[in-house]
Amino acid sequence: VIRCRAAVAWAVGKPLSVEEVEVAPPKAGEVRVKIVATGICHTDEHLLEGSFPNVDFPVIPGHEGAGIVESVGEGVTSVKPGDKVIPLCLPQCGECTFCLNPESNYCLKCHVSEPQNLLPDKTSRFTCKGKQIHHFLWVSTFAEYTVIPEYAVAKIDAAAPLDKVCLLGCGFPTGYGAAINTAKVKPGSTCAVFGVGGVGLSVVMGCKAAGASRIIAVDINKDKFAKAKELGATDCISPHDFKKPIQEVLTEMTGHGVDYSFEVIGHADTMTAALASCNMNTGVCVMVGVPASGSVISLDPMLLLSGRTWKGTLLGGWKTRHSIPKLVSSYLEKKFNSDVLITHTLPIAKVNEGFELLRAGK
Repeated sequence: VIRCRAAVAWAVGKPLSVEEVEVAPPKAGEVRVKIVATGICHTDEHLLEGSFPNVDFPVIPGHEGAGIVESVGEGVTSVKPGDKVIPLCLPQCGECTFCLNPESNYCLKCHVSEPQNLLPDKTSRFTCKGKQIHHFLWVSTFAEYTVIPEYAVAKIDAAAPLDKVCLLGCGFPTGYGAAINTAKVKPGSTCAVFGVGGVGLSVVMGCKAAGASRIIAVDINKDKFAKAKELGATDCISPHDFKKPIQEVLTEMTGHGVDYSFEVIGHADTMTAALASCNMNTGVCVMVGVPASGSVISLDPMLLLSGRTWKGTLLGGWKTRHSIPKLVSSYLEKKFNSDVLITHTLPIAKVNEGFELLRAGK
């Protein structure tokens, strides 16, 4: 058993508490990882607010990390102690019907199919003050050590800087892949990105990499615009600057609406606006932001009947165990610069300050 620090969420709506926890050794098919760096993603904030579905408290959040394998359980063959790895918040078991379908990146072992609050054998590897602590998406990267099923770990290049590539565990591939894999943005096209936080900026990078000629960033926080332009946005607009709905503004700016729109916020009203802002016949709208559980969207069916396509994306459409290591190699080859998404670097003891910065849009 390893004793180490972890940021524990004891209850909904309470700040995280950095505690000493005990992390049990890995059982068969499991890997114990020393987490070196973790990003804070809005999904963790949803968890703390209680709006992420099917999570049990107390829990150790965090799902965007990078680390080094400390030990492995019986039967583990794909990684060994000392390997650099990225934990996968979307597993790839390799055996279910979705994993076996080359066009799918879903896995039946993921949290959307059955909760990942405990490891597959329905027990936890975390205890604190004599209490069982739950896992989050099986990865729980807000702990210095964590135990993860082998099929939720990807071995990456030994040269990768863990404090930078941790973003490749969730935020960057989700946005970049939404443009490249899910929307399949074509060269010369026009795109609108609703919400240009870390994931939205990754969508902007994906649109640019795919050759889009016009990329319109939409956000109510104008502090985000300088970075959006640096990464490829050609126009930046705030809905607060107009009297009319933003979809009408985008339609006027582009003639008939954009070719591709992306909602990277997770609000029902912006999802509808993003759909309405793309071309009524061939436009494609991709839902990237995670809405609060129980959200409902009401919609004029003509928005779809005229030919638009509305799609969702899960982690940018990447088959995680196959694709995340390749993305890390692309990062090392400087094919994209995800480092620009890093605004602050804090020790785990200041994790709550990190969430304050997130809430403040900084």
